[in-house]
This record gives sequence, C-alpha cells and structure tokens, in this order.
Amino acid sequence: MTTEATDFQSLQGQLRLKILGLYNQAHAGHIGCSLSCVDLMIATLVLRKRQQDTFLLSKGHAAASLYACLNHLGEISDEVLATYYKNGTTLPAHPAPNKHAGIPFATGSLGHGLPIGTGVAQAGKLLGDDSRVYVLMSDGETNEGTTWEAAHFAVQNGLDNLIVLIDKNGLQGFNQTANVLGDTADARTWTAMGFETVEVDGHDIPAILDTLDQLTTTSNGKPKVVIAKTVKGKGVSYMENRLEWHYLPMTPAQYEQAHAEVGERYLSVDVV
Repeated sequence: MTTEATDFQSLQGQLRLKILGLYNQAHAGHIGCSLSCVDLMIATLVLRKRQQDTFLLSKGHAAASLYACLNHLGEISDEVLATYYKNGTTLPAHPAPNKHAGIPFATGSLGHGLPIGTGVAQAGKLLGDDSRVYVLMSDGETNEGTTWEAAHFAVQNGLDNLIVLIDKNGLQGFNQTANVLGDTADARTWTAMGFETVEVDGHDIPAILDTLDQLTTTSNGKPKVVIAKTVKGKGVSYMENRLEWHYLPMTPAQYEQAHAEVGERYLSVDVV
C-alpha cells in the first residue's frame, strides 16, 4: 500500500468514527446509508471540489456524512457539530439550507437534488464560468420520475459541467432496489439517455479521483454519471449489506463494536 493510499484509508476511518459518534449521541438511524456514501464524499467534497463548484447531497438522509466532511474542512465547527439532531440545531436529520456555506439547498425529499443540480449547472453555462456541479444520489432515488425529467433536461442542454454520483448499494428503505422498480441505476440506461457513464468501486478513493479527473477533462457536451458500487454500512461487519441498518439506531454495545471495527480496519489501531 502506498503512502497516499494509507492517507486515504486514515481519512476514511476518521470520518467514519465521526459519523458513528454523531449517530450514537443522537440515538438515530440512517447509519448504513451514510457509511455507504462517505467515500464518495471524501473524493468529491473533501478532495476534489473547488471553491466555485457546487456539491449537493441529494440523498439527504445521509446528512451525518455531509456534516462530518464539512467539519473536517473547517466549515462546521466542533461546537456546532455537537448539536447534531438536538433542538435548535442547524444540523437536523436532513440538511437545511442557508445555515452553512456548504449546504446551499434543503435535500432529502428524494428526486429533488438532480433537478436543482441541473438548474445550477445551466446557470453556470449561461454565466460562462467554469464551475461544476456534483450531485450525490442514492440508487433508490433513481426510481423517482423527477430524476429522469432532470436527466433529459441535462442532456438536452449539454450540461457537461454536471457530474452525477450514484451510491449504488443495492438496498433502499424496504427492499433490494432491484425488487422495487428494477435496476434504474444501470449503466446502460444512463448511457442510452445520453450521459457519459463510468462505473467504479465506490470505496476506492484513488479510483474515484481518477474517474473524476477523466470526466472533468473532457468537454463533449454530455452530462456525466459515476455509478459507484458500494456496500451499505461499509466498515461495520454487522451493518454491511443489511437492510435494517437503513433505519436502526445503535445500542451502546453495538456502538462500541462498530467503533472498534472501524479503528482496526482503517486505522490499524485500537480506538478508545
């Protein structure tokens, strides 16, 4: 393993521990959803996003991952982060707008993020700037009709400054995604729609960064989509690929186990 890869792994562990801590203090659910997409956020929001770019977490139920990343970047203080899920907080269960610079829009009603993102991308085109828009969606969210209306709009208007990231963990609220409306996060479907489409391991940060480099250095008039194969609950053995961790909170014993496993897997230490 290279030093660079080791650094990425350490960051993956640190942010997972921060996410688990937030959910533990709040005794809240949506843990598995946050752990499946945090590596995509590390690559885009933490390592890749420029000041002029916009990042939208369309799958707003994974807000704890967003808050942890913004805290790592210094945009949310430790004191504010400690108010997560509490009365009067600016960090509710789903992102609220106009409270923090890194959260320009409210998200969480699935199917809204891509329409907003296409509007921001279109505005960038009209202004003639070089901004990009990253929209992180869930695979279950691709069931929503508004997603496809927005996708058509992006293709029709040549929004090659739009990068859609799909967290394809194969599970949604009550079933496997393939058993609900079929695989609407399929690469062939998005390619046929007119997107430049790339598939990647959603937990391999160097591979994600290479993919983003590839997509953002081409101006072919096509919006881009990165279909990232992920694992719900990634990093915690009893959560991985388990549907119930879409909703369940952790018991104290489960938190201790999760904390220890992440420390051992990503940081190679016993974390106390």
